Amino acid sequence: MLDFLPQSVLNGLLNVNMNYVYELRLRAEKPTRINYQGSFCYLSAYGLTEFSEKAIRCTLEEIGDCVFRAGECSVYSVEEQIKKGFITAENGVRIGLAGEYVFDQGKPLALRNFTSLCIRIPHEIKGCGMEIYQRCMSDKVKNVLIMAPPGLGKTTILRDLGRIISEKTGKNVLICDERGEISAGLTGETCDVMKFADKATAFEAGIRALRPEVMITDELSEEDCKALQKAVFGGVYVLASAHFSDIRHVKAPFMGLFDRFVLLDACVIGKIRGIYDEKGQVIG
Repeated sequence: MLDFLPQSVLNGLLNVNMNYVYELRLRAEKPTRINYQGSFCYLSAYGLTEFSEKAIRCTLEEIGDCVFRAGECSVYSVEEQIKKGFITAENGVRIGLAGEYVFDQGKPLALRNFTSLCIRIPHEIKGCGMEIYQRCMSDKVKNVLIMAPPGLGKTTILRDLGRIISEKTGKNVLICDERGEISAGLTGETCDVMKFADKATAFEAGIRALRPEVMITDELSEEDCKALQKAVFGGVYVLASAHFSDIRHVKAPFMGLFDRFVLLDACVIGKIRGIYDEKGQVIG
């Protein structure tokens, strides 16, 4: 799954329990950091360390080689992803990219000379969405928005909710997987997956061609809400996530689309901090 990493990093990870590794940060000529059980420390040749001077340091060339290998040795094959600042490698591993953007008439043309990688490692946690299902959808499926800052388990929960809804209701579920992360695991027998399409394309084409009863998507922005409106107003239920850290930050048009808002705890991965109704009033 992580074969694209430099050998020094792979050797260091041999001394680490990968079940607790959520993220790796590789920066050229700087200490490698690792998110382990929700907290950052450093990765050394012998595993975890609190000391930056003992950490593995990748070269600029190694960073570039990682991108090349993650793109299956052809950066051109993932060119459109790179323009958006990421690559999705095998098994849903998402690699955020930092480097030099090249623009043409105000639009990103390319990203090159990579200097940093943010590698998010997906985990299959069966049952992690059950509490949300029971508290929000035990009577019927609803439009639900899961909210939290990055890296707190939103995508993992969405994946599990797709499986749960499929198993418990038999409804046709369409996963609109723009970055190839949600579908990296068990998705349920009645789930369909549309990868690497922007939300406007996925929702329009998906509704027309696949007739879903439930649609799931990740990292919703205000600009994406227009695409969701057609689904919701057309009777399709939508489960999504968004980067909000408090219910007070949620404004229209989100408030007009969702029946339930689930806020995750900012300190504990996957823990529910509060559940709110369509008006933003706490209900649990």
